[in-house]
Amino acid sequence: MKYEREEGNDTASPKKRSKKTALMAAVDILARQEQSEKKLREKLARKGYEDGEIQRAVDRLVEMHYLNDAEACARQFAFLYEESRSSVRQICVKLMQRGFDSGLVRDCIPPDSFERETQAALRVLSLRFKPSADQQKMKANLYSKGFDSSVIRAAVDAFAASPEH
Repeated sequence: MKYEREEGNDTASPKKRSKKTALMAAVDILARQEQSEKKLREKLARKGYEDGEIQRAVDRLVEMHYLNDAEACARQFAFLYEESRSSVRQICVKLMQRGFDSGLVRDCIPPDSFERETQAALRVLSLRFKPSADQQKMKANLYSKGFDSSVIRAAVDAFAASPEH
């Protein structure tokens, strides 16, 4: 609605909102959720900002330590690794879909994740199967979720040997 100034009335028309700068938009995006540099660039481009302005915003955010792909990737990997029942392979795919470089993602993988992977696979099995279920179906389910064959064998063997609830 447009306000007009009437005689004797001090109500002036509101100023048009000025468009946010790419830096302001980027800060708003980062305030809602941590982003990779790649995804942040994509979101700013979708909002109609030009490449030069996006580059200046990203440079400033990196300079101020608000944007750091290596740290963000490590934090997100650690969270998913500790809190989810996803396989390491699934976690890696998810992080690469979020725009993190595959090298950064690979650097986050612990050297020995067999025990963690086995526990995650057991959690997956316990949510879907009974210990007496067909082992081939259990193995196929774990395989489809990205678990390694040695982890699959260990998890299915341990789960099948566990008592029924």
